[in-house]
Amino acid sequence: MKVTFPHLGNVYMAAKIFLDDLGLDYVIPPLSNPKALEIGAMYSPEEICLPYKIMIGNYIQALEQGADTIIMAGSCGPCRLGEYCELQKNLLKNIGYNVTFITLDVPKDIGKEELLNRIGILMNASGKSSYEGIQALIKGIKAMYLVDEIEKEVYWRAGYEVHKGDCKKILYRYRQDVFATNNPNKALVILKKYLKQIKQVEIDKNKDPLKISIIGEIYTVIESFSNLYIQERLMDYGVSSLRMLTPSWWIKDLIGKTVKLNSIGIRRASKEYLSVGIGGHARECIGEAVLAAKNGQDGAIQLFPVGCMPEIVSKAILPTISKDKNFPIMTLVMDEMTGESGYITRIEAFLDLLERRKLKVV
Repeated sequence: MKVTFPHLGNVYMAAKIFLDDLGLDYVIPPLSNPKALEIGAMYSPEEICLPYKIMIGNYIQALEQGADTIIMAGSCGPCRLGEYCELQKNLLKNIGYNVTFITLDVPKDIGKEELLNRIGILMNASGKSSYEGIQALIKGIKAMYLVDEIEKEVYWRAGYEVHKGDCKKILYRYRQDVFATNNPNKALVILKKYLKQIKQVEIDKNKDPLKISIIGEIYTVIESFSNLYIQERLMDYGVSSLRMLTPSWWIKDLIGKTVKLNSIGIRRASKEYLSVGIGGHARECIGEAVLAAKNGQDGAIQLFPVGCMPEIVSKAILPTISKDKNFPIMTLVMDEMTGESGYITRIEAFLDLLERRKLKVV
């Protein structure tokens, strides 16, 4: 067995630590790139959403390197992600790839026994005990939380840094150093070192940078390639950015759902405008927009792929929130045809608007 998985932000680092500790053979696809999107768009249905296409590109690039088993997180909720496994398995089979899919859904959707059976496939291949498997999973989850904490600090502190570029250097270095080691314990030490390092970056507390919340569909928010590296671009403009949707948030939210204690603050904030879940992370998008306005952010940017129905509903509600809260919100819709020049122009125009508001020119 040689496993692979689709990219979702920097989850690949946590996955690498987990698989290294299990001792499984694996292939990490090249980071999502234009070639992966080109491959995915070539084979995917034209009307399917951008995450599906990028993931197909990830799979094929990994399969060409010898992978034969794909691990992916599932969803039996009202979102096309819930259909990805069967659709992608059939697509890959039709173009000549014989691949095994292991889809990890939550127990309430597929049953505890079925989930254990799917996890058991990995455990049997690794030859590890259940205890060792749990320890490997714990290390992977710890890594995920550390990665998210590092990136939260990096993107926020970028607006306050005294020496421009300090935060971005740490962002690149920590990824390279973690990826370079196959020792899970050493990788965790490296992550802790960089978390400490980013908190020691010299900042100017007297600065008042633009503060922007990144909201929208979870894949497009987390996977930097799909949003044309928006948070890194904002760093270059001296903007502090924040996103609530992260892989570790998703894990915490998933666990909280079992006792209906997930994302209470976000759900309360969204209640006035969208009181029920309609699929995807539409309710979270609305709640985050309300919270961003309440917490003194200067604006928010909604991101979602073309055709994402939950986010289309969110997009229709956001102008009302913007008007009620006197809070600027810009929407960017992404697909394989998105032009970088126009995208940058829209971001720069939005930042100019926010700057003018700060100066009370508008």
